[in-house]
Amino acid sequence: MNWIILIIAGLFEVAFASCLGKMKETTGTIMYLWFTGFLVSLTVSMLLLMKATQTLPIGTAYAVWTGIGAVGTVLMGILFFKDPVSFWRIFFIVTLVGSVIGLKAVSH
Repeated sequence: MNWIILIIAGLFEVAFASCLGKMKETTGTIMYLWFTGFLVSLTVSMLLLMKATQTLPIGTAYAVWTGIGAVGTVLMGILFFKDPVSFWRIFFIVTLVGSVIGLKAVSH
């Protein structure tokens, strides 16, 4: 169950990073709404990460959490923020996903 909690925490990390991206594109009230989304996502992500680390090794949990966040944020950037796409970016995203899967496979 804590692996599922950790995955959800990683998805909320993607959400707070995406809110940061939207904040820099907006001004006024809309910017503050994105900032609120950032704070809520950040809080939920941290609380879920804290819960997951009660039974998972901290090194593994943190690496998986940041891996999910990094991959998700890069994909969000490519899909929604017009970030550049190149062979090497995709290559290293794939290696990061492989590393996250490997950490889960060898963790008890």
